[in-house]
Amino acid sequence: MTAGLSITLAVCAALIVLARIVVPQLPVMGRAVRLSILDAVLVGVGVLGLLFHCTAMFSRGLYNGASALQPFVGLVNAMGGASIVLFVVPALLILIGLRRQQRGALAVLSLTFVAVGVTMYAGGPLQLHLAAIFAATIALAALVSLFVLAPRRTRVAK
Repeated sequence: MTAGLSITLAVCAALIVLARIVVPQLPVMGRAVRLSILDAVLVGVGVLGLLFHCTAMFSRGLYNGASALQPFVGLVNAMGGASIVLFVVPALLILIGLRRQQRGALAVLSLTFVAVGVTMYAGGPLQLHLAAIFAATIALAALVSLFVLAPRRTRVAK
């Protein structure tokens, strides 16, 4: 993944999330759904898992100093069954965490995850795979910005 694509992807996702802060109509009330704490944890762990998978494939050098992660980086890059599991499980955690969100948006996100997996493991062209990653990232950022309400904060009695 080129630095330009990585930067563009990060900027686009950040702008979508920033819109949430700047545009008072976001999230879309009447359509927005509050996450439970467990749902938020599932989404967070899933995002970290997919981030690890992507960086292990495209930026292996990030993990040179992390000897405990080297076996997992090797499994991801072997492109075998373990690599598939290390991709599918985080994607499913995200989808499970967002299961109460708008079905259409969830379907779009699911399809982008499928596109990422198919282009990765069925030998698709790299450019198509990178486009699928871009689409999945934007779909996730948009879904969260448009429809997700944070978990309720509970107050601890003193």
